Amino acid sequence: MERGTLRVSQGTKGGGVETILQSLQPLIVKGVPLTIALTLGLLGMGLALGFPLAFAQVYGYRPLRWLCATYEQTFRGIPALVLILLFHSGLALSFHILLPAFVSALIALGLRSSAYQSQIFRGAIQSVSEGQMLAARSLGMSKLQAIRHIILPQALRLSIPSWTNEFSSVLKDTSLASAIGVVELAKEGTLIMTRIQHALGARWILAIWLVVSIIYLVLTALGNRGLGFLENRLRIPGFETRGKVER
Repeated sequence: MERGTLRVSQGTKGGGVETILQSLQPLIVKGVPLTIALTLGLLGMGLALGFPLAFAQVYGYRPLRWLCATYEQTFRGIPALVLILLFHSGLALSFHILLPAFVSALIALGLRSSAYQSQIFRGAIQSVSEGQMLAARSLGMSKLQAIRHIILPQALRLSIPSWTNEFSSVLKDTSLASAIGVVELAKEGTLIMTRIQHALGARWILAIWLVVSIIYLVLTALGNRGLGFLENRLRIPGFETRGKVER
């Protein structure tokens, strides 16, 4: 009797492992690519808006600097989840502007990232000595030409260490998109957890979330490794910066 019971338990255990492995396939095939796509979109949007904001704060006239500072403080001060709900549920219910969940998350988190990236780039710009701008102007360059050819390349290189930190933060922030139904890595993990709980019981839930955590860890490590390699390739001895922007 005990041997029969043992065989049933072993069969159930083997079936449980097989069920979990089958359930994890959407996590890799669907969740990971969407998380990567959302991360790249957020970083790209933040980069496209962050650099102009940074240059405006450093070189713009006082009203423009005040406007950019207000933008930066606003989107850094509002929690990411609140921003997502504001652009998704808020616009839909109040003004009947229904944005796709992915677009809502992209706009909300992208604007937030641009606020943080603007401060990363502002610090990098200000770390370039003012003498280089004066030297460029003395050679006949306009202010815009000096920014484009002298300041911008150096600011990009100097911002990589802090931008690496922003990459890690943005990657983890993508999990908040699951709150409005974006089926990225965290949401896919929730769906798998529900299916596993009904099929095998609650004892496998921890294993599912451990797998999700490991995937986030691997993605973060790979991104940081790639940006670290880029930093080393572009490093000029004596011209490094190690600043960070708090999240």
